[in-house]
Amino acid sequence: MKLKQRLTAGTLSLLLAGPLMAAQPADPLDSVMWEYTRDIFIGNDDYRFDPDIQVDVPAFAEDPTQVPITIDARAHAGNIEKMVVWADLNPIQHVLNYYPGSGANPKVSLRIKVQQSTAVRAAVLTRDGLWHVGYAQLDAAGGGCTTPSMGNADPYWQSHLGEIQSRRFQSGQDDSARYKFRVIHPMDTGLVDAIPEFYLEQVEVRDAENQTVVRMELSPPVSENPVFTFDLKDQANEYHLWLRDNGGNEFEQAL
Repeated sequence: MKLKQRLTAGTLSLLLAGPLMAAQPADPLDSVMWEYTRDIFIGNDDYRFDPDIQVDVPAFAEDPTQVPITIDARAHAGNIEKMVVWADLNPIQHVLNYYPGSGANPKVSLRIKVQQSTAVRAAVLTRDGLWHVGYAQLDAAGGGCTTPSMGNADPYWQSHLGEIQSRRFQSGQDDSARYKFRVIHPMDTGLVDAIPEFYLEQVEVRDAENQTVVRMELSPPVSENPVFTFDLKDQANEYHLWLRDNGGNEFEQAL
């Protein structure tokens, strides 16, 4: 009788506690920072590690201030709410949020700073509320986030702040075109003595009707004089760029 009572009490406790939560997937890279960064960027939302989210990084980044990465989430094209990119072991982990509109392919290339070898993540939120996480392990030399920008050594950089160079290429896919642009900006992290944080924080690509086709929210780990490459579906459209930095400076130019 006593055993039956103990079992009944245990069962009642489980019922009162509610349904057990399903275990979330373990990090394939076994990063010590995964749970911390997951909590920051994904929270308690459901997620899965998805090989369809491709994160391309170099085999070894000799220059940690200019590390090329490409995020390709075209496997989920048309079903994406948001893309978040971060580097686990950077002192500032967040790199960018990317919002591809219906007129853009969910693929973007850029250069970033890394402080040391680190896991690089791209989490893609689809419309069903599930996060699809892509990842890559990046081996790199150290110090990219705490190295002063080259612009700070140039007394004339301010006169060129916000200058934009852009080009359009055939993407080889239907009527889409590939756009690449470069902006003169120091992208200072604020981690160097006597050099305050100064970086581009908003980027928008707008069409001829001034509707936003691509939107990005940047953080200081994006490299100095940032370069972005992305594909837009309607190459006949007249696109233009709008950018704003954390100092309130705005820049605009036709692509």
